[in-house]
Order: sequence, then C-alpha cells, then structure tokens
Amino acid sequence: MSTGTPRTEICRDEEGFGRLAAEWTALYGRCSTATPFQSHSWLHSWWLSYGRPGALRVVLVRDGDGELVAAAPLMRAPGPLPVLTQLGGAITDFTDVLLDDARPEALPALTEALERVARGALIDLREVRPGAAAERVFARWRGPRRRLPDSLCLELPAVPMEGLLERIPSNRAQRVRAKLRKLDALGIDAHIVSGPEVPAALERLLSLHRRQWEGRGVTAEHTSERFAQHLTRAVRPMVERGDAMVTEFRLAGDVVAADLTLMSPRLAGGYLYGADPSLRDRKVDVAAMLLRHGARETSARGRAVLSMLRGAEPYKQHWRPEPVRNGRLLLAGRGTAPLLRLRAGAAGVRRWAARQARERAWAGRAVARLRGLRRPGPARGGGG
Repeated sequence: MSTGTPRTEICRDEEGFGRLAAEWTALYGRCSTATPFQSHSWLHSWWLSYGRPGALRVVLVRDGDGELVAAAPLMRAPGPLPVLTQLGGAITDFTDVLLDDARPEALPALTEALERVARGALIDLREVRPGAAAERVFARWRGPRRRLPDSLCLELPAVPMEGLLERIPSNRAQRVRAKLRKLDALGIDAHIVSGPEVPAALERLLSLHRRQWEGRGVTAEHTSERFAQHLTRAVRPMVERGDAMVTEFRLAGDVVAADLTLMSPRLAGGYLYGADPSLRDRKVDVAAMLLRHGARETSARGRAVLSMLRGAEPYKQHWRPEPVRNGRLLLAGRGTAPLLRLRAGAAGVRRWAARQARERAWAGRAVARLRGLRRPGPARGGGG
C-alpha cells in the first residue's frame, strides 16, 4: 500500500476521460456502493452523446504511486452561474462518487479536493441513493451544505417470484399465478443476450418500446438517436462485465418483448423494456413476466435488492415495494454560499409547484369519477 501523499487532478477532455477506462473500472470494482450508472462505460458513453465541449470536470485522486483511489464525475452545468453537477443527466437514476473501500485516506482526500473546487463553483449532486459514497463526503463537508429530497424509487427484496407473491394479498397472488401459467402455456421463453448480440437486441428493444407506447405519451428522449447511440456504446461492455443484462422474450421464434436490466453487486434495476402491442390483445401480463425473470436472475446471483428505479407508477405499487427517496446534495464554499441558497430556494419552489399540479390532477380525476357516478340513466318509456 502506498504511503505517499494523495494528489488531485481534474480531467477536462473527453479523450483523457476515455483513457481512464481500465483504472476507472478497477476503482469501480473496489467501491461497494457503486451502481452501474457509475461505471466508466455508462458515464463516458453518456458524455459522448450528451456532453458539451469545455464542460467536463472529472475530479481524480491518486495515491503516492499514482493509483486511482477516488473520483467524482462532474461537469459545468449549462447557464451563467458557476455550478458543477454530475455526469449522467436525466437518464441516470443514481449518481455518486467513487471511493476505494480499502483506502481510508480516499475520503478525506476527495472531500478536500471538492472543497477546493467549491471555492469557485457550487456542487449540486442529484439522485444520490441512500448509503452512497457521496453521503460520506457530505457528512465530512466543512463548508455550507444542504440536503434536499429528490426522486422516489421503489425497491423489492431480491427473492424468487414465490417470495414476492407472499407480499401481496392472496387473491391477487392467485391471479398472478394464473397469468404466469398462461405465459408458460403460450410458450414464451426468455433468452439472455450475449455481448456480440447486444447491438441488434437493443435496436429491437427500442423499436418495441416505441410501438408499445405509441399514442400513449412515450418519453421523447427514449426515441432519440443520441439515446440509442448511448445505449449501444455503453451496454455491450457492461453486459460483458456483468453490469447489465439484456433479455429477449420470444414467442414462436419472434421477439415479442425485450428488457434491459442494470446490475451491481448489491442491486439490480429494470431500466427499460419494450413489448409488442399484440401481447395486450392476448391478455399477457408483461409486468409479471418481466418481474418473474428479473427476480429469478437477481436472486440467483446473490444480490439483495431488486430496484424498480425511479417513479411510483401504479403497476409497481401492486407488489408493495419499499419506497426509497434519493437525495440531492448541495455543497458550497464560503464564496458560493449565496448560490447554494438560491439553488435550494428554486428547488423548493419547483417541488411546491409539482405538488400543486399533482393535487389538481387528483382533484380533477375525483370530480370526473363523481360526475360519472351521478350521470342520469337513459329515459324510460311510458307505461300503458
């Protein structure tokens, strides 16, 4: 183990970031809290698709022998104010820094490096999962800091399907079992895609995703060319290292559904899926099909958590998942403390506006239901 003083550097160019692949991957493997969104494949590919020239600010900490022991993947946020935020953007469910578990000096060295950076720019870390390495930096921070709530995620224990069925009422569990028997009777089989098959499989997945949501408000970014390029670059090496799994579900030889799951030693998360609309006509429960497969693979590989990632959609709630709230960490120096207050205040206003919009939507749906209940029946013909 090195006894030299850690040194800090900042990577500002994408070529240099690309050359970090091997040592970044090694550090990622030594950081137990890391999720697949902190892998070099995901972050570097995201930068190639979404990064802005001149904005990259990746903070690196090396020991006396030059080994990478900590890293914070940051960039200058767009706009006139000096704000640094994480790589990964809106398509990334969890963000974090990397700290070598076996090197206790990595935490103070990275914190001090970020404190120097914060003298000239606010650091705004979104979507930090509870227990992340960034929380240790936050706890050690000596300057102004704020913790704000961010997206809600839902999580299940990584157990086989029978264990998940025990979480829900028995009558609903019986209906799910009947749907799964129907799947088996149809003969839908799951094929886990190997590395060389990934590009073609992702193309089919994105096509199915577009068809599945056609006319129903698909997320626009998921239909963009840059998103497709990002996934194609990032996912194949992630599959080959065990950080991702692409599964195709086939019926009579045709791919009728596909799923991308991202995986770390502690958790697996279903990131994106697509399904042929014809499955709805067959009354196929796609969500149950994907969950059964994900639960089997996640539990078999020794992970503790099966994450449904961000969002609290009704179909997720059927399984009685545990709600887990991501955090937003604002870190400042004395000179950037006013910017922290400004950023935190703006975030509070946006949360209030979003809450008001949700309440108006709920009220509108309630009124619509009441009107439906009160709608008069058809007029009856007169008697003789």
